[in-house]
Amino acid sequence: MRVTIAGSSGLIGSSLVASLRADGHEIRRLVRRPAAGPDEFRWAPERGELDERALADADAVVNLCGTNFGDTRWTGAFKQTLRDSRITSTDVIARAVADAGVPRLLNASAVGYYGDTGERVVDETAAPGNGFLADLCRDWEAAAAPAREAGVRTVLLRSAAVISPRGGLLGRLRPLFRFGLGGRLGTGRQYLSWISLEDELDAIAFALRTETISGPVNLAGPSPATNASFTAELGRALHRPTPWVVPGFAVRALVGEIADEVALTGQRVLPAALESAGFTFHHNTIGEAIDAALSD
Repeated sequence: MRVTIAGSSGLIGSSLVASLRADGHEIRRLVRRPAAGPDEFRWAPERGELDERALADADAVVNLCGTNFGDTRWTGAFKQTLRDSRITSTDVIARAVADAGVPRLLNASAVGYYGDTGERVVDETAAPGNGFLADLCRDWEAAAAPAREAGVRTVLLRSAAVISPRGGLLGRLRPLFRFGLGGRLGTGRQYLSWISLEDELDAIAFALRTETISGPVNLAGPSPATNASFTAELGRALHRPTPWVVPGFAVRALVGEIADEVALTGQRVLPAALESAGFTFHHNTIGEAIDAALSD
């Protein structure tokens, strides 16, 4: 396929470019700086600008744009940046895809759509939850409507936390655990939905080629883990004890609103759409995903 990718410089995007190219696909990259090669095309979503050559004869567009949730404390200005970096870019791409007649759009979203589910298990049929992230994900997905309404097969990639050898969740936590500072957050009973980087990339490729897949798709491993079990598995893999408990009030003091939106809450999400379409996971437990990431 000819696949145009927005957000190709991030953790998932850069890996997806390499993976799809290795499978023989032609990749075009949307960039916000001057194009530096024949596979790059300039766009400026904040101005509604996108080089139409990027979509000429494209078989699919994958939009992974979005400022990282954990880059800084959530001020009002940063929360607006989180929204703008997702919703504006999605709106521009969805309209461009519809105008160009591209048959497939895969657009990023997140399992934060479901809010804090507690012990409740949810799949793609569940309603949106409450909170800033849930509202953001709902509006983010709604921004893809112009493509869907034009008949484009539109897939909403509700990704869980990606367990990767580089960056992401492990990139933040590995140094702490190596120094013996790992421990559960709050009660440790909150669920972490996760997916290995290998499965994330394979699931995106699977959604690209599987014509029966459309609408929301949970990119999440088949067995969500509690914070306590994730902590224990990461400690085991790094051969470090994890005796510490960080009380909820301390987490809130350290990171502010992120505590009640991410660290002390969670989603117990199942990948029903992927599994019903026949997708097979490489890593079925959080321990398998951590071991694979740390062995890379």
